[in-house]
Amino acid sequence: MLEIQKEEFAEKGEITLKIKVHVKAHETRIKSILADGVIKIDLQTAPENGKGNEALFKFLADEFSVSTSQIDILLGKFSADKTVKIVK
Repeated sequence: MLEIQKEEFAEKGEITLKIKVHVKAHETRIKSILADGVIKIDLQTAPENGKGNEALFKFLADEFSVSTSQIDILLGKFSADKTVKIVK
């Protein structure tokens, strides 16, 4: 589902994503990509003690084949609406 974003990441070496997270979901998955480019992601994890962000980092690291240390939250660390940057 993230083919366009993965191509941009491969081409530029970095990408900034706008993400809307839904925690305590049945499974961790990409739910949809909205018309404005916001990626809706369901996370099984609860947002307690940074576990939600850790789960998001792990999910994105798997999707983009990077380590979690290559991912940073630019905006929304404590919010469901996040802006995340991934670098090679």
